[in-house]
Parts: sequence; structure tokens; C-alpha cells
Amino acid sequence: MLTSDAVAFDVYGMGNALVDMEFMVDDAFLVRHGIAKGRMTLVDAERQYALLQAVRGYHGTRACGGSAANTLVALAGFGGRAYYACLVGADEMGSFYVEDLTRAGVACGSCNVHAGGTTGSCLVLVTPDAERTMNTYLGISDQLSKAQLDSEALAQSRVLYVEGYLVSSPTARAAARDAMTMARRLGVRTALSFSDPSMVEYFRFGLEEVVGEGVDLLLCNRAEALAWAGCRTLAKAVDSLRQIAGAFAITLGAEGALLFDGYQLYEVDPYPAEAKDTNGAGDMFAGALLYGLTHGFSYPEAGRLASLAASRVVTHFGPRLPLDQYAAILREFRASLV
Repeated sequence: MLTSDAVAFDVYGMGNALVDMEFMVDDAFLVRHGIAKGRMTLVDAERQYALLQAVRGYHGTRACGGSAANTLVALAGFGGRAYYACLVGADEMGSFYVEDLTRAGVACGSCNVHAGGTTGSCLVLVTPDAERTMNTYLGISDQLSKAQLDSEALAQSRVLYVEGYLVSSPTARAAARDAMTMARRLGVRTALSFSDPSMVEYFRFGLEEVVGEGVDLLLCNRAEALAWAGCRTLAKAVDSLRQIAGAFAITLGAEGALLFDGYQLYEVDPYPAEAKDTNGAGDMFAGALLYGLTHGFSYPEAGRLASLAASRVVTHFGPRLPLDQYAAILREFRASLV
């Protein structure tokens, strides 16, 4: 467990601040616009603008997002205390981002707003099979740096959580590396998400730099674990992850998850769900897991809560649940422990 006394925040997160704009489309739309299905693709401003024009008329939603932000919103929804280090522009989307994050109960310092640049965005395209495809324009979040690190807030946190997407930016990668070093010096536990198979495939050197001497908790899915280990079996991937992480969680979609607490491997059963949108399932799993581990739950208990929460979010359109549902999930889960 990751609990400790006298802290202001359960989790101090770092990630790309992106306004998530999610739309329901069909597979023909992806083919027509040359979009690789099921992956996260970095795009420039011109490409993002063209795609946003293409989805006009489709049903969509907007929310403050980015992977780590979604995780922290989930943690806050369950009652945890979260701080987010990020970077937005002083524009309409930046104002919306900070306001939406604050409404969700996540703290955000003044150093997160920059006078220049454009706030980043993530166009999330969801097909009828519930698969999500992301096109990301980083905007000013690409310039996240040590200037956005709040050492006082980090020192008053139980866990530092870094999203793997940061390694695609040299300044953000350096900031993540420095935050890891600072956390170890302060006695704050460290956690890292691989975020996407493309990060492992194309930015492995950056992930290795952030991992450094190792992390206390690693979160990834099956594809990311296999890519990291360069193998085809979970058993070999587990052995590889043990070399860099004190504990880890591997999400397996409809098959549940595998958890390793540093001593024992646990299989986490899935909860039945009729998926409508898989976007945010991994982020929800991470948020619920971190909540459980910072609130007295054992690893198996935290894993089951995370599995339950992930099964609920995929039944909704969008990466989050209505605020009242977090408390309901927690009540249901606590009742199951009796």
C-alpha cells in the first residue's frame, strides 16, 4: 500500500493538458481520412484543423483531458486528492481546461498557464465496435518543462504519477525525469504509465530515461507490456517488467488484469460490460487503482475496484462517469468486501 501521513495530495500527476473532443464515427470515416484505427497519432495544427472540420455535424463532447488528467479526475471522483502539473495556453480552450479540471476536484497551479501558444487538443474518434482512435495536437503542452514543477506540492504528495506520452517532447521528458529524481529524494513513491504502444515502439529511449533506476509502480496494457519485453507471451513480459518496477498492473481488456505487488502475481477478474466506448478505460483503471492503494486497500482489492470502475466507464460515451456514479461504485465495492 502507498499510504502515508500528513500529506496534501494523494497523487501528484504530470501529463499533456489536452482538451478532449470525442466523436462517434464509422470505420469508413477513418479510411476516408487516412486515419490508423486504434492508435494515437501525433498531428500538427493544420491536420488537426482539417479533421475537426471533417467531424462537423457528428455527435461529440468536450472535456479537459489527456491521459493523466483523466486518471486524476477519476481519483478525485472517488474522493482522492489530486494535483496536476501541465501547461495550457492563455486562450479560450485553456480557460475551459482549467475551469473543467477545477470543477472535477483536481488542483492546478498558476504555473500551468502560459501567455503564449495554443492549448493542445485530442480528437478522439469512436467507432461502432467501441474502439477509440486518437489524433493529438500537443500545442503548447509540448513545451511542458521544469518550470511547471511545484516542488512544494510534490513534497506533500504520496505518489508521483507520470504519463508516458510526455516522452515525445524533449522538455517534457526532461521534466518527467527530474520529477522522478525529486520524488525519490523526497521519499514520494513513483508511478509511470506507458500510455500507448506507440510510445514504447517509437520513444522507448525516452521511457527508459524516465524509468531511470526503476519505478515503484508501472501501469500498462497487454500490447505495451509485450512491446516493452519484445515477446509474445505475458509470462515473459511479466519477467521483463519485474526488472524495472517494484509493482505493476497489466490491463487485459475484457480478460481483466494482472497485478504484481512486489511479491505475488494476482489475476484480477473482469466485470461483465457491454462496451460502447473504450476511450478512457485504462485511465479509469489507473485512477481507481491509485485511489485504492492510497486509501488502505490491498493490491488485489485495489485491482478489483479498478476493474469494476473500468467496466462501468466503457458503457458510457466519453472517458468519465457522472460524478454521482463514482460514489455509487465505491459503495457497491465496499459492500462486496463485507
